[in-house]
Amino acid sequence: MRSGEIILLTGDIQTGKTKLCLEIAHIALETGLNVAGIVSPAVFEEDKKIGIDAKNLRTGKCRRIAELQGEKKTGLETRRWSFDPEVVSWGNQVLRDAIPCDLLIVDELGPLEFNHQKGWVAGFPTIESRNYQVALVVIRPSLLETANQRWDISREIDLNSPAGQSMAGENILTILGLDP
Repeated sequence: MRSGEIILLTGDIQTGKTKLCLEIAHIALETGLNVAGIVSPAVFEEDKKIGIDAKNLRTGKCRRIAELQGEKKTGLETRRWSFDPEVVSWGNQVLRDAIPCDLLIVDELGPLEFNHQKGWVAGFPTIESRNYQVALVVIRPSLLETANQRWDISREIDLNSPAGQSMAGENILTILGLDP
């Protein structure tokens, strides 16, 4: 695999995209690869999703990026979530500082980034730098066509498909050309 490969990871909500990114990052780090980027794990209280964290894969530091919308307005909201602008700024710096690396993970670039130029916007120039061996980028199914128009994609992994559902982190590292 040549340097600067972009692989899209897609799937519906709650299909395990972030969990798989964390598993891949863990395995890659254990094998000595330089892993960087950001993942956005959900925060649950009992069975209810109440927030979203942002985790710097290089340092392990986590910060709460979003909470369910309430009375507090931050100026950066979606229909369901209110985002902390300070944490968004921090996450964008994490993405700018992520390269060079072996494995770049960006979880996720969604409507906020593609349609409104907010959120993890530093992900775009970081990905486009190709200053990594492989970038694993989480994209919603509705944005796959847009992502494919923007970048030369090496591969798509769809967690909605039976093949995608059966993948484990080690299998994906092999697919990424980053065999442990």
